[in-house]
Amino acid sequence: QVQLVESGGGLVQAGDSLRLSCAASGRAFSNYGMGWFRQAPGKEREFVATITGSGNNADYADSVKGRFTISRDNAKNTVYLQMNSLKSEDTAVYYCAATTYYSGSVYPAAYAYWGQGTPVTVSS
Repeated sequence: QVQLVESGGGLVQAGDSLRLSCAASGRAFSNYGMGWFRQAPGKEREFVATITGSGNNADYADSVKGRFTISRDNAKNTVYLQMNSLKSEDTAVYYCAATTYYSGSVYPAAYAYWGQGTPVTVSS
């Protein structure tokens, strides 16, 4: 069982940066691939980024590639999402998720554990 708690969301202006954190409880955090997803009002949940259990490899949605960086600190049981050059279209609730697929996944269905989400609002 893994419990996830996100933090770091807020209201920022376009062009600003924000770092989200996701603290995980439970054992063997490094065995889990981790992902960030987001859901804007009236839209489906969409993939943002994923990272392998070791943290050595990551994958991104095209819409955030070059602006967002996912990372993890397995000693602290925490995964991060550094968001730079934020745009109004990045406004959404951001969710952290854990999967037993060590390599991570772009598919929400692959993730068994989800946090409650943290809202990010980018004003233009």
